[in-house]
Amino acid sequence: MKLADVISVLESAYPPNTAEKWDAVGLVCGDPQEEVARVLVCVDPTSSTVDEAVERGAQLVLAHHPLLLKGVNGVPADDPKGALVHKLIRNGAALYCAHTNADSASPGVSDALAKAIGLTVTGPLEAALTEDTGIGRIGELPEAEPLRAFAQRVADALPVTVQGVRAAGDPERMVKRVAVCGGAGDGFLDAVKRAGVDAYVTADLRHHPASEHVESGGPALVDVAHWASEWPWCEQAAEILRSAFGGRVDVLVSTRRTDPWTVGATSTAVGGHA
Repeated sequence: MKLADVISVLESAYPPNTAEKWDAVGLVCGDPQEEVARVLVCVDPTSSTVDEAVERGAQLVLAHHPLLLKGVNGVPADDPKGALVHKLIRNGAALYCAHTNADSASPGVSDALAKAIGLTVTGPLEAALTEDTGIGRIGELPEAEPLRAFAQRVADALPVTVQGVRAAGDPERMVKRVAVCGGAGDGFLDAVKRAGVDAYVTADLRHHPASEHVESGGPALVDVAHWASEWPWCEQAAEILRSAFGGRVDVLVSTRRTDPWTVGATSTAVGGHA
């Protein structure tokens, strides 16, 4: 198959025109007329995943996060991002990014997160104005369970990270109806309150918004690592390509953890008051 064929499938599943205006999605480097026999799907286009693509003989890296989100004047090989572009080109590999268009697609990033947790999706957290899609998802568990058990469910469903999973709220609060948003989601806390859910799973929650949310009686919060919240999407995107090409393209999911945090520590000192 040609790269152009793969791009056509990706843009049908994740339409570029649904990406946010500030986003940078689509083909970063590569010739649409070149043959593609193997694809590597990852969250982050980093030196680790580019190395993995080269080692595994992939002609295309499909990444969720953009490589060149901010405008650049060039991609010289002595620049970290430029070096990745050069390495890809030298090894006959293209790079394609599907970011906020994959977030809002149906199915999209949050559908994959909901599925991993075991939720049955009932609709978007915040519907799009002109599309039958939207950001985030609302779903339900088969049975209600305490927040402490739900937090463990989330941890068991996602790849291991230094941060792990943390929850805010009464540990014994029963959770059945849940909102999820892959990636940074504290901008949707008001929508979560309006949704009438028991808990909200997302990443990159900040201290003050989280504290004010809980203090005001909002749903419980479950905070996970950004990379981990979006990693389930890799298999979703891989399955879309596998289904489209019926085995004519080998589609792999990256095994590299690109969460940036490498060390975690807990204080052994006694102190602090509830």
